Amino acid sequence: MNLVYADKDGNVFDHPHYEALGRSGDMIVEMLEEELIPLPEGATLVSLPFTKPIGLNPASGNMEVVPDGAQAVGALLPQGYTRLCLPGYVKADKNEKLPLFGYTAVVWKDGGFYVAAEQSDDPERWDPLNCDQGELNVQVERLLQKYPENRLFQHLSNCALGYECLTASNTFLGRWEGAVPVSYSCNAGCFGCISEQPDDSGFVAPQTRMNFKPQVQEVVDIMLEHLKHPDAIISFGQGCEGEPSTQVKIIVEAMKEVRSQTSNGFININTNAGLTDFIRAIVDAGLDLMRVSTISALDDHYNAYYKPRGYTLQNVEKSLRYATDKGVYTSINYLIFPGVTDREEEIEAMIGFVKRSGLKLIQMRNLNIDPESYLELIPKAQGEIYGMKTMLEIFRQELPDVVIGSYTHVPPLELRRQRVSQ
Repeated sequence: MNLVYADKDGNVFDHPHYEALGRSGDMIVEMLEEELIPLPEGATLVSLPFTKPIGLNPASGNMEVVPDGAQAVGALLPQGYTRLCLPGYVKADKNEKLPLFGYTAVVWKDGGFYVAAEQSDDPERWDPLNCDQGELNVQVERLLQKYPENRLFQHLSNCALGYECLTASNTFLGRWEGAVPVSYSCNAGCFGCISEQPDDSGFVAPQTRMNFKPQVQEVVDIMLEHLKHPDAIISFGQGCEGEPSTQVKIIVEAMKEVRSQTSNGFININTNAGLTDFIRAIVDAGLDLMRVSTISALDDHYNAYYKPRGYTLQNVEKSLRYATDKGVYTSINYLIFPGVTDREEEIEAMIGFVKRSGLKLIQMRNLNIDPESYLELIPKAQGEIYGMKTMLEIFRQELPDVVIGSYTHVPPLELRRQRVSQ
């Protein structure tokens, strides 16, 4: 497997003299054949600025920095694929930070590109190629004309056309999971937040957070438009907003109004679930699905990343348990990182958390972050590092009734009936 690198102009090559290496946390590692899959459709190759690739010199058997101005190359995976290794590199300037993406190790073998990844879900619904830009433009214009005073539709039109957000696009296309953002504030200060960064963070937020408080009717308009289809999902909690449950009153009133008019589809919330009393009110108003964002089931790791304000990881677990007991189809948005998530102590803690909370689905989501900044932030490893592929196998063995996926699913029929009977 040949090392892949880029020149200063961004041209990508396979190196004739170096074999590819990957990275797990801060360790350079050799990759195994069983960790590699062909580069998926929809993946993007990117050069890593301020880096130098590290390869294995087969002549000497040594790991070496590749000379002559080469830059490391990584792959950005589409939804539905779990990263197993980072690219093997060192930074040319340790003070520089990489843009907030989830870089995956890529190699050249058998005449094609391969990545260190595993497919964890069906990528079909989240493949950007399945979003017809011509049809999207037509539908954006149609809904903006139909609801000229609705600020949420105006906000989401920029998300769909400017940021190419697929969830926002779905809102206009009337399909699958659509977005209904409601909150400009947050009760956490997530490291690497994609919509709001402090001035001294060193990161540039790739999106702009919404800056207004929507009216209940604006929320209802979007929900009713999207829930015309029986299996549609409409979701509070988007990358362009803060914590949706901080606007609990708007959410509850909108949900009650919508459910007085239609029983179609599923109402979902993407949340940090720290405000347990607010989550209870939203669940009791008729919530169908809940996805809780987490990076760890260990307090010190969780707190270092989320910087929670006024809540603890125990509040998160209580919220999940309450929702599960009320028949909500619960999942976690698990932010994963090779060399961290696959630590022995992280695996053990997460298995216990999942069993206690009763959740039904783990959505494996590759953490978009500058690796060095993240590793400096969190606690050091305490136990063995198993590798991401082994970690996934352990989860499947220890949690046989939990779905390992990558995005929000509609619940199975038997769980839908359970929710209706609550």
